Amino acid sequence: MIGEMPVRESSLAEGGEIEGVQLVKLKVNPDQRGSFTEVFQQHWDPAYKFVQFSFVQSEANVMRGCHLHWNHDEYFCLTSGSASVGLRDERPGSKTQDVWSLYNLYEDDLAALIFPRGLVHGWYFHEKSTHLQGVTESYENYGSYDNHRIYWLDPDLEIPWPSRKVKMTTLAEEAASLREVRATNALVRHEYT
Repeated sequence: MIGEMPVRESSLAEGGEIEGVQLVKLKVNPDQRGSFTEVFQQHWDPAYKFVQFSFVQSEANVMRGCHLHWNHDEYFCLTSGSASVGLRDERPGSKTQDVWSLYNLYEDDLAALIFPRGLVHGWYFHEKSTHLQGVTESYENYGSYDNHRIYWLDPDLEIPWPSRKVKMTTLAEEAASLREVRATNALVRHEYT
């Protein structure tokens, strides 16, 4: 139709594919009442046993992260708005160690991004957005020992974020460099392999 906006497609926008990362396109089933969409099916990857899901709202131009966890896998599903999700593989011995990815996700093309532990991850929201976030270890069961904050603009991450002026927490603004996290977490990284 004339004047209709093109559908934005959720996809890997830049960087390489990382071993174990899945972008699962979701099927929206519309009818006269609205729509119904399944956001998770255990058969997508039975290895993931998600134990907690959270509903998160973000304002425009918000950056969340970056974080690194060695003890749990994650699920990210944008439900409204648009986001860029950056990943970097820090798993020793992984076939894709040190590979980074930047995914763009849009409400026009619903998709879930599922990824394993050992990846640095962060999300930037281009506009007011909501997302579902799942983890395979509940927040009450993991502590600061497995919640490594990494400064989102660290050049060693190599992630080309779409904006450099963002809203974020003081904790995120004061996060360590990737090199500092690597140096202080050698034991944790060794136990992961």
